[in-house]
Amino acid sequence: VESLESGAVRPAAAAGAVAPYVVTGFPAVHAADPVTLRIAGTGVNAFNELAQKAKEDLGFNIQYITLTSDDVVKRAVTQPNSFDMLDSEYWMLAKIVPSGNLLGMDAKKIKAYDKIVPIFTKGTLPNGKAMSRQGTAPIKVAYLEEQKSKKFASEPSQWVTVIPTVYNADTLGIRPDLIKRPITTWADLLSSEFKGKSAILNIPSIGIMDAAMVCEAMGEVKYGDKGNMTKEEIDKTIAVLTQAKKDGQFRAFWKEFNESVNLMASGEVVIQSMWSPAVTAVRQRGVPCVYQPLKEGYRAWASGLGLPSHLSGKQLDAAYEFINWYLSGWAGAFLNRQGYYTAVLETAQANMSANEWNYWMEGKPAAEAIVSPTGQKIEDPGAVRDGGSYWDRMGNVTVWNAVMDEDRYMVRKWNEFIAA
Repeated sequence: VESLESGAVRPAAAAGAVAPYVVTGFPAVHAADPVTLRIAGTGVNAFNELAQKAKEDLGFNIQYITLTSDDVVKRAVTQPNSFDMLDSEYWMLAKIVPSGNLLGMDAKKIKAYDKIVPIFTKGTLPNGKAMSRQGTAPIKVAYLEEQKSKKFASEPSQWVTVIPTVYNADTLGIRPDLIKRPITTWADLLSSEFKGKSAILNIPSIGIMDAAMVCEAMGEVKYGDKGNMTKEEIDKTIAVLTQAKKDGQFRAFWKEFNESVNLMASGEVVIQSMWSPAVTAVRQRGVPCVYQPLKEGYRAWASGLGLPSHLSGKQLDAAYEFINWYLSGWAGAFLNRQGYYTAVLETAQANMSANEWNYWMEGKPAAEAIVSPTGQKIEDPGAVRDGGSYWDRMGNVTVWNAVMDEDRYMVRKWNEFIAA
């Protein structure tokens, strides 16, 4: 990898080309006494292929416990002994850490720690440009004061809350074949043109962010920080949504990944809140779907692997081993092909072809067909990634998924909107 500081990453020469930093030497010594790691999370990273590869390389059994976003938080706070690793989004940490159920991870035990993109360690892009701090920016919740602490550290420390696995810049998904005009603004989600054919995500902490992007784009609400609204700002936002609902704007309020895929693939919905792998899944069905860049920028999120405070001995050692494996490249390349971004760019690059890296990370036209992580063709030669390069997408993040100071009030008002 050449000059990450410049913001330009030189593609690997060929598939499997070795970047200068590759983690090796995982001891596959667990076959006789197999370890099972139970990973509780939302399922965005719960791919059988990752579990199978980890078993090949490490000898571990990976058991995914897939939950809704809100249930991940509930499980972490109320049943921490029911899993061995937590796959948490960063915004959830504001609810989980005060419980004392998360063990600060020792940065010194993470082999590629100094290679993690500085979004998570310094709050900047790799080229030094500061990231938006609206919402729960990862840097705000990245460190603990001590290994066993209920408080976040204000400065980087040795004790890390979670090690980032994937992150992305989210926007609206659209069906270009059914819309037939350019979509350039978040405000289009509530355009009367798409009455009865739009949908919004019904996870309050995330849906309210999409709503804020829409309301601000419409000029209906001006926010101090969209990721930490006042009660007045929440009220104004919910009022806009409720009126749109009463006018018949929304076809659905989805909570689960597959719902969003089916709504879009069927054509019942033509514009909606969406996640990148859902766009990929629609395309895998041969249906046109675009993750549309919008002039107001992106709503970003990030997930990471954390350790419950009860973990010890062999299970704790295995968890560190799994995290080091996760950052070593194969998993990162797999997840990049899903449309996500990974925590250590150069090890992922070493496991991708030049064509894949150019398409997914550099925003360049595909020289050959682009395939999904599971091998299905999703783009023809000449295609360019929606939104362009890593720098164009992550460099235009406006707000991060968040837990607000007025979270309880916001959730109550959101539920009133859903029930209206």
